Amino acid sequence: MIEVEALMVFYENMIALNNVTMKCEDRQVVGVFGANSAGKSTLMSALSGVLLDVAHKERMKGGERISLFGRILFNGSPVQEQKAHERARKGIILCPERRRLFAESSVLENLRIGGYLATRQQALSTLEYVLELFPPLTKHLKRPAGFLSGGEQQMVAVGRALMAQPKVLLLDEPLLGLSPAIQHDLVKSIPVIREQRKISVIVTEQYARPVMPYVDYAYIVENGSTVLEGTRDELLENPDVKSAYFGY
Repeated sequence: MIEVEALMVFYENMIALNNVTMKCEDRQVVGVFGANSAGKSTLMSALSGVLLDVAHKERMKGGERISLFGRILFNGSPVQEQKAHERARKGIILCPERRRLFAESSVLENLRIGGYLATRQQALSTLEYVLELFPPLTKHLKRPAGFLSGGEQQMVAVGRALMAQPKVLLLDEPLLGLSPAIQHDLVKSIPVIREQRKISVIVTEQYARPVMPYVDYAYIVENGSTVLEGTRDELLENPDVKSAYFGY
């Protein structure tokens, strides 16, 4: 489905991703775990094409030079030169870190904005699906998104991404700043989304404990490099992973 080959990203002379190679198969849930500043968000921005937009804006204003090398393949075809909106039309959809909602717009407006790539029928049926998946949003549809709790805002962010009809859903640290109870509810929805929407999911997190039981395969990233990879069971049994990411 989506594959990364020897991906390298530089911010000026600082390396953010160093020769990263990974893949996510059709209808697979893949986890990417690492400490803060390990390169997780840079990876997601590179996969979605957002990094190209950021690099272009930096060039236009004479700011930080961002360089990207390597290949990103989607269904066997290279997409690393394609812009974010072109990748979105192919079905590569990013749910960004810290949600990035339109705070003054209502929940319903935020969700509808996500459906700009969908047909009318797709938008209507997906909206119904999102409200079934996240029932708390039903009573807040007319409320400004900025007035919701952190957990509810994250539900809106995931719902907005689903409205865009993803084939690969990129979830960048969706549990950031949420209570353990809300984290549990959101994480449980990931395999449900995969099965019901028949899509692939790549999720990044700093802490592996809540997410690891729900992934099929995972990568451990440190200082921009992949240092370990394996199936869920292989990593759960690895003593180094247990010590660094599970606290035992």
